[in-house]
Amino acid sequence: MLTIGYVPAPHMRIGVPRETAPGEHRVALVPEVISKLTAKGLDVLVQSGAGAGALLSDEAFARAGASIGADAADIWRSDIVVTIAPPEPETIRGLGSGSILVGFLAPLTSPQTTRALADAKATAFAMEAIPRISRAQSMDALSSQSNVAGYRAALLGAEEMGRFYPMLMTAAGTIPPAKVLVLGVGVAGLQALATAKRLGARTTGYDVRPEVAEQVQSLGAQWLDLGIEAAGEGGYARELSDEERARQQQALTDAIKGFDVVITTALVPGRPAPKLVTAEAVEGMKAGSVIVDLAGEAGGNCELTEPGQTVIRHDVKIVSPLNLPSTMAEHSSQLFARNVQALLELFVGEDGALKLDFDDEIVKGACIVRDGEIVNAGAKAAVEAAGAGAGSGAGAGSGAGAGAVAGAGGGARAGADAPAPDAGAGA
Repeated sequence: MLTIGYVPAPHMRIGVPRETAPGEHRVALVPEVISKLTAKGLDVLVQSGAGAGALLSDEAFARAGASIGADAADIWRSDIVVTIAPPEPETIRGLGSGSILVGFLAPLTSPQTTRALADAKATAFAMEAIPRISRAQSMDALSSQSNVAGYRAALLGAEEMGRFYPMLMTAAGTIPPAKVLVLGVGVAGLQALATAKRLGARTTGYDVRPEVAEQVQSLGAQWLDLGIEAAGEGGYARELSDEERARQQQALTDAIKGFDVVITTALVPGRPAPKLVTAEAVEGMKAGSVIVDLAGEAGGNCELTEPGQTVIRHDVKIVSPLNLPSTMAEHSSQLFARNVQALLELFVGEDGALKLDFDDEIVKGACIVRDGEIVNAGAKAAVEAAGAGAGSGAGAGSGAGAGAVAGAGGGARAGADAPAPDAGAGA
């Protein structure tokens, strides 16, 4: 039996609103996780219909111990609100002073979100800002969502190509396996390689960080060595010099022409996605080949990409899906909810009371706004740049990534999706 509305209780309340971003089908918490939270004495209020896109009914949430509310404003007055996509600024204003927001908040590319959180005197934790350390791997929502994106990208390549992935030996002769190249071997890239390999393709990976070559080879893929290294700090790629970029680009252009499917996942924090696949490379590819560009939300890795669209150029199909994790909303939501649960365990004591320890590097690193003060350096710089741009008549740019191949697919760690230094191939 559903509980319509909410009756105030002495326990801390977690609110789960229905996502409103276009094309967003995920939900921030799922019944499996909610049952564990309510078992610890926490109250969970879910907006009616919040799980519909992930095939989760209100009844399923109610059976897990959640209350079901129809009033979005009531959800946003919860002690902690958990979302997937960055909420609209006017929605954020519904947060109570001292409330906590947890979710993907795009601190580097959505200054309006950060500004609204500061104005609301709220505290906010960005899932993409969680430090990439061993202790935080269970909270790494970027990796969990990037795994989904990489898997789906490999399937899209197979579906759109119109030719077989595996080698087939038939009475009519042998068909050779498709050749698949993945540019940017972060979490999404590794999953794309693994999935394409399972489908029977001959796989090759490339990244400017040479240390990931072993991860590529551990998946049975070949390593494309262009002789250029750009390993940077924190598991990300550094930006290439002009000369290195020119040599890399030409070598890549020549190599790309020999592949049937190219999957690109390259992002580096805070800048537009690098253009790795040139128009020349597309023109040189075999007719019927496919490019799956996972960096569309940051402008795309291919010069001919149209973000969110599928286009054909020089008889090559260029697919640039946006928010691929949302196309597998059931499992994406499940993984994201488990990430959130792991983070909430740092916030809530055994008695069910809120205990924020800002001496904890995970709590401190994930926090972008604290009691209305912007405490994340990148978020603060983005807000200041947006303010300066507004004053001069030019808005601040958005997007994430640039300069070198570093892996993407499901969000941006304050911009990128490189694997955690100790995560291994599975990240």
